[in-house]
Amino acid sequence: MSTSISKEKKTRDKAVKNLAVFLSDDESNEIPDIEMAKLWKGIFYCFWMSDKPLVQQALASELAELLLTIKRVSSSLRFLRGFWMTIVREWHGIDRLRMDKYYLLIRRFLNASFRLLIQAHWENSALKGYNAILTDSGGPLCASDIKVPSSLSYHLADIYLEELDKAVTSFDEPSPVPLLALLHPFIALAAQTPTSTTYKHIENALFRPLLAVLRPPRTSSPQKRARLLGSQLANIPSAACKYDPSSGGAIEALALRQEVLQTLFDVASAESTRGSNRRKMYTLYKEVAEDDDGSES
Repeated sequence: MSTSISKEKKTRDKAVKNLAVFLSDDESNEIPDIEMAKLWKGIFYCFWMSDKPLVQQALASELAELLLTIKRVSSSLRFLRGFWMTIVREWHGIDRLRMDKYYLLIRRFLNASFRLLIQAHWENSALKGYNAILTDSGGPLCASDIKVPSSLSYHLADIYLEELDKAVTSFDEPSPVPLLALLHPFIALAAQTPTSTTYKHIENALFRPLLAVLRPPRTSSPQKRARLLGSQLANIPSAACKYDPSSGGAIEALALRQEVLQTLFDVASAESTRGSNRRKMYTLYKEVAEDDDGSES
C-alpha cells in the first residue's frame, strides 16, 4: 500500500480511508516495526508538505481519528507507537515555520489517544500499553533516552490535562478516569530526569495545576473560582478515580488530591529517584501539605 497521502481533499480522504482498512487488516500478520516506521515516515512528510492552515487542521484530525476507526485496540496502539517514535526521531529537523502544525498534530493524537482508552473502558492492558509507548525507549517521556527532545515533554505537560478533560466531555457517560495511572509517565519522568528544567516544567505545568483544581474552593463564587483555575479541567475533579474504574466509581476531589500527593511522596522516597529530584518532590509535598493544614485550621 502506498504511504503517500495527498493534500488534495478527494485523494486524501480516499487514502486515509484505505489506510484505516489496511491498518485494521492485520489479524494474522501484524505490521513489522520496520514497515510501520516506513509508513509513518511517509505520513510525516506528507503532513510536512501540507501548507494551508485548513488543510493542516483537517489532515491532523483525520490522521488522529485513525486511532478510533482501526478495529482493534492493539492495532491502534501499534499505530500510536509508530507516531511517537517518528515524532521523536524527526523532531530536531522540524523548522520553526512548521513547528506549530506539528504541535497541533500532537494535540490531536493526544486527544484521540484518551478517547481510544475511554472507548476501551480504560482496560488495563490498553492503559499499560499506552503508558509504555510514552515511557519506553524512543517514547516522548523516556527519561533515559538522550535522543528525546525535552521540548516534547514540555509540550505534553502543557496540554496533557487539558486534552484529557476535553476527551472526557466528548462522552455522555464515560468510565471514571484512572488519574494516577495516567500520571505515571510524568511522575516517573519527574523522578528520573537529569535535567532540572524538565522537572520544573512538569511540576509547574502539570502537578501544581492538577493539585489546585482538586482542592476544595476557598471562594463560594463559581465565577471567581473559574477565573482562578481557568476554564479547562472542569470535569476531572468529578470524574476520576485512582487506578481501576471497575473497582468503584469516581472518588471525591479532595481524596484524589491526597492520593496524588501521597504518590508523589512515595515515588520521591524510592531508591531509584535522583537525589536532586527527590528533594524537589519532597519540597512540593511539604508545601502543599502545609497549605492544606493551614486551610483546615
